[in-house]
Amino acid sequence: MTTAQPLQATAAHNLSQSARTEAAYQTNGNSNSFIPRGDTTVTLNYFRPPEDGSVPFNFVEQPPEGQPQRNFGNFDVQVPIHDIRGEESQYTLDKDAFQVVSYLPESAERDFVDDESIKKNYYPEVEKLILDHVPGTNKVFIFDHTIRRSTAGAPRAPVTRVHIDQTVKSATQRVHHHLPKEAEKLLQGRFRLINIWRPLNGPVQANPLGFASSSTLRDEDLIPVEHRYPDRTGETAGIRYNPGQKWHYLSGMKNNERLFLECFDSEARKPGTKVLGGRVPHTAFQDPRTPEGAVGRESIEVRALVFGP
Repeated sequence: MTTAQPLQATAAHNLSQSARTEAAYQTNGNSNSFIPRGDTTVTLNYFRPPEDGSVPFNFVEQPPEGQPQRNFGNFDVQVPIHDIRGEESQYTLDKDAFQVVSYLPESAERDFVDDESIKKNYYPEVEKLILDHVPGTNKVFIFDHTIRRSTAGAPRAPVTRVHIDQTVKSATQRVHHHLPKEAEKLLQGRFRLINIWRPLNGPVQANPLGFASSSTLRDEDLIPVEHRYPDRTGETAGIRYNPGQKWHYLSGMKNNERLFLECFDSEARKPGTKVLGGRVPHTAFQDPRTPEGAVGRESIEVRALVFGP
């Protein structure tokens, strides 16, 4: 597990809302503060292709009149899932396409409600985090973020469907879209697309994030899905189930921990590479041990193009 220096204790009245929420869990003695830990078996929702054989798609925003939000479905599979708490250092981006960084100082962004404030305060922290923990990185371009809340009516909720945010096609498109003047040169070297994920009301009690090791994913398990924006069409990947996929989660993930999720790595496509896939399937899931009345997870994921070496 990669670590940063821990902070000294902070007076409760000086803590941000997210830090106060986490502190409340640590002092609450009732049964509803129970956090499920350890290995278990959970139900995950996998990709089911369109019944008419058409190209799978989903609309990011309101679909055109007469069109469904998406034309594909899901099917449930029970899978074992391993808690990596205490074993974080065994997992790396090159082998698994995920890694954990812990003991980070509290963010300068206090509330995570205003997009411009998040860009001003949190984006620079994410850029530094990537530069510090992804060896060889010489350029980081953060292009967006998503906040997810489990509360009813929230604009974005945790996604309970196994997926990967990008494909070879869409990752390359992202470089051209966001960095058009530099794209051709940047694409000649190693480029990656990495999400930096963290809870906002940790420790996570309900709706944790599961992720499968890239080294256990076959190329044929990925199904391209058109991701239709109002002005362009990107691509994500639905995931076909195979029993060789090995699933993991980090129990009770805290606000001072970050999960790196690598959605694409160009190095993985080179002959003789030591990068095992470079793409991580992930999904929120319901743990059957979650207590009644558990607090729903709130989180933010920041997406970045990462270049070098």
